[in-house]
Amino acid sequence: MPEDLTQIRTRLEAIEQQLLTGANGPAFQPAGLHPGQEPAARNLVQYLHLRSMDIRDLQDELHRHGLSSLASAESHIQCQLEAVLQRLGKEYPQPSGCTADISRSAINRRAELLFGGKRDPDIPYIMVTFDTSFAHNGQLVEDLLIHGMNVARINCAHDDERVWATMIRSVKKAVEATRLECRIYMDLAGPKIRTVILGKGKKKKKVKIEENEHILLTESSARIDKDATVIGCTLPGMVRYLEKGHRVLFDDGAIEAVVEQAGEETAGLRISRISAAKPALKAEKGMNFPDTSIGMIGLTAYDRSCLPFVLEHADLVGYSFVETAAGLADLQDLLPPVAGKGPYIILKIERAAAVENLPELLLQGMTRDAFGIMIARGDLAIEIGFERLSEIQEEILWLSEAAHVPVIWATQVLESMNKTGLATRSEVTDAAYSAFAECVMVNKGSHVLDVLDILRDILRRSGGHHIKKRYSFRPLHIARNFLDRHR
Repeated sequence: MPEDLTQIRTRLEAIEQQLLTGANGPAFQPAGLHPGQEPAARNLVQYLHLRSMDIRDLQDELHRHGLSSLASAESHIQCQLEAVLQRLGKEYPQPSGCTADISRSAINRRAELLFGGKRDPDIPYIMVTFDTSFAHNGQLVEDLLIHGMNVARINCAHDDERVWATMIRSVKKAVEATRLECRIYMDLAGPKIRTVILGKGKKKKKVKIEENEHILLTESSARIDKDATVIGCTLPGMVRYLEKGHRVLFDDGAIEAVVEQAGEETAGLRISRISAAKPALKAEKGMNFPDTSIGMIGLTAYDRSCLPFVLEHADLVGYSFVETAAGLADLQDLLPPVAGKGPYIILKIERAAAVENLPELLLQGMTRDAFGIMIARGDLAIEIGFERLSEIQEEILWLSEAAHVPVIWATQVLESMNKTGLATRSEVTDAAYSAFAECVMVNKGSHVLDVLDILRDILRRSGGHHIKKRYSFRPLHIARNFLDRHR
């Protein structure tokens, strides 16, 4: 064997040993792992070990010699490594149990548990967010099914049980009329972190601001200066988690402030950026704290009050703003652990902490027979920064593939077309990229039927090209940090 190939084999054998050791190390000890999830859990931990290394030069050498560079093998990394070593002369009595076919079959089986039978095997499932008006428009719901909807999404942050029940009846009538299957997905609202105007501008519920202006963020119990710009928050106790230098974002990131003085009940902020058309802070606008770990985020009292209805009617339940494995376990304890029956949990990845804790969330999810991941790109982009969204959504896809978990690609898919009837060029590219996921979510809109037709066409045209992409394995911070936490 040529010397360079001998060196490649030596490096691959060293990596193989690290993966085998890692799969039996401290990181691979998930409590209560579902028996059917063991291959996925082992593969995930092995993939995390591999992605904690920098093997880009090795990948280049493998590619130069016509061998697999290990890219696109997230779901069966040990088996792929063995296949390369076999080409270099190493013998194995039998391949690893988690082969490419086995892993793909596992993902497809779990996707079917979550989203139902697939009508079109060449494209992902399609989820449609319901508007209040859909509840009384049976013909539209039938048309949605005919045009490709597989899952109806109901957001518990809006309307009430009476409206939700009417929506569900409309779906069931449409299913009966069209004889097309449709799953019911219900999103728990999660904590509604929104602004409250407490100082000047309180009566008008808005206050003008300028860049570099200093404002106060306070608890409602704090002493309020009525002549100062004072903002409250609908999440009690939030202020004490803030530290100097932390960012606070308002109105979907249109306004950014930085904490300059922290405190138990009052924090001093400086407005660092205003990208809104009108420089004003308004009441009831969303707030994001991308640098702040908020220990209290999890199931709210309102979420818990919705659960009886969700358990009775939903096939899938979306866990909004989940951050930790403990938070996921909290919801799991409230759902009956019956294999093959829902509602199955969908973890909405929309907080920076959820990205950091994604390996633990995946392993905790594996205590049940199936669950899903939603890349909730709206809040996620605000949390991590828009410039990082492309990178992070790929990492979520890779880790979910390694864990054999179906993924929902969500937020603003063909949004302009949904609102105006015409898609932008960048939206078409984004929609094509969604073919990497098992399901694509479309928001409500006046052109939703046209969106479904165009989306299906885009997915069908682009789906056959993705296996040709070759990735380079730069070390992932998520992987390194996970292994550091579990050494």
